[in-house]
Amino acid sequence: MATRHHHEDAADFLPADPMPPTNFDKDLEAGKGTTEHVENASITEKQGAERDIHYDGGDEADKPRTGLRKLLRRNPSMDFMREVAEANETELDPYEVKRVERKIYWLIVPALFIDYIFYYVDKTTLSYAALFDFKKDLHLKGNDYNNLSSIFYIGWLVWAIPGNLLLAKFPLAKYLSINIFLWGVFLMVQASSKDNGDMVAFRFVSGMFEAVADPCFVAITGMWFTRRQQPTVIGYWYAGNGVGIALGGLIGYGIGHIGGSLASWRYEFLIIGAVCSLWAIVMGILIPDAPHTAKWLNRREAVVTMSRKRHDHHTVEKRQLKWDQVIETVKDIKIYLYFLLGFFANVPNGATSNFGTLVIKGFGFSTLNVTLLQIPYGTFIALMILMAIFVNHKTHHLNIRTLLMAGVTCLTVLGFALMAFAKGIAPRLIGYYLTGSSNAVFVLALSLVSGNVGGTTKKVLASAAIFLGVAVGNIVGPYSFLASEAPVYRTGIIVCMASRAAEILVILGLRFCFIIPNRNRDKKFNEGDESYNPDVQVFVDLTDKQNLHFRYVA
Repeated sequence: MATRHHHEDAADFLPADPMPPTNFDKDLEAGKGTTEHVENASITEKQGAERDIHYDGGDEADKPRTGLRKLLRRNPSMDFMREVAEANETELDPYEVKRVERKIYWLIVPALFIDYIFYYVDKTTLSYAALFDFKKDLHLKGNDYNNLSSIFYIGWLVWAIPGNLLLAKFPLAKYLSINIFLWGVFLMVQASSKDNGDMVAFRFVSGMFEAVADPCFVAITGMWFTRRQQPTVIGYWYAGNGVGIALGGLIGYGIGHIGGSLASWRYEFLIIGAVCSLWAIVMGILIPDAPHTAKWLNRREAVVTMSRKRHDHHTVEKRQLKWDQVIETVKDIKIYLYFLLGFFANVPNGATSNFGTLVIKGFGFSTLNVTLLQIPYGTFIALMILMAIFVNHKTHHLNIRTLLMAGVTCLTVLGFALMAFAKGIAPRLIGYYLTGSSNAVFVLALSLVSGNVGGTTKKVLASAAIFLGVAVGNIVGPYSFLASEAPVYRTGIIVCMASRAAEILVILGLRFCFIIPNRNRDKKFNEGDESYNPDVQVFVDLTDKQNLHFRYVA
């Protein structure tokens, strides 16, 4: 273990240009042309005796990578971990940290932002298709459309846990890229549907491939960015959600004017799916899988990447499955609250993402105007996300993230109340836009999982738990929108409002689960028990409960 030294990390809200001191003449890029891949780099200069650290997983990195082993995630070597431990005992130069962070930012964040645009446009294609004779062409009746909305998340639910366990075995970025490529392929395949049965089968498979997307995004963010930076970074790529809605509106408007030989909705699936698969190939090349294997970083940059996270109780990600962590996960009440958080947040999402355009059409707008009205809705979502992460950034020292989440969720309750009970078109439309505030809440919720769960296996399972809740919520939500109530859907809107209110209670429950252990550990440390010292980092793969140095973000 290594004692941490407090310093102000370079946690700018935006990646500012580093300003070197006048006497600073280091050049991180010097010699990069001759630097070997970080895990193969020769360590020719050793200052003093080798640092003795307790690290599980280093032996695995030395085994020959032959056959199928080449496809698996690569553990960091003992030499690399020793260098990180040595760096942790020194004060990192702020200029050096900023240069590395800026490089990481431009490698990771724009790519994840574009991914999330595709991710959301993909999920809402059904909603836009419903505006263009989709139901008529596939002879949908009764609850057939609701079933198509839900079957996607049934596929997601089926693959959620197996897919997340594979996430712990394979290189993150490559694993994500392959899944994105395949969901683009199956989006194109949906364009060939002749009837409801075809579409049910294709959407089920599409849901399976999308089940790992959000967990991968969160895991990549947690791997590369500090706990303080994670809400901001998640907010940046999650803002692609709002951009996706706005672009979806433009795409839907454009597709509505296509006069080709195919039905308009088929072009939507074909075009979006093809672009999505092409981007997956680009992303697989651009995004590195881990700091210790990144070809875009030299050895020193990789070490700095990890050492700057010394305050986070975060060690380098390793490929392993620990059954004691599985058992602890099952016993941890927070995991069930994560599930409920995902569930109550996505009962409304499953409903509005598939019925939102139909509700707006019911206000009296034409089909093409409905698609255009999604543009301000998506813009509002993006702005709310940016506002929430900015406020969270400025209030980080107060540790009130969960209170901020609860406050913003109140806006969504108000939004659904206006949709359900207001009479005029204007207040109902404003209410619809206010419901988009929920996206800002979920950004902060994801940062709780990425920053508040220790242990590689437990983190994977905790991520699976919240996204299992996401899947179940999206399955249940559409069935609250009764076909007999079209186009008003009052029952569905009231169910969404109640679900948001329940979400507030879950958020506050999580807050108590964070602040009580923090207070107990701080008390024991103040009484002189160094095993609770929050300024100590361990390199063993421990959970947040096993690691008594761990403190939660509340």
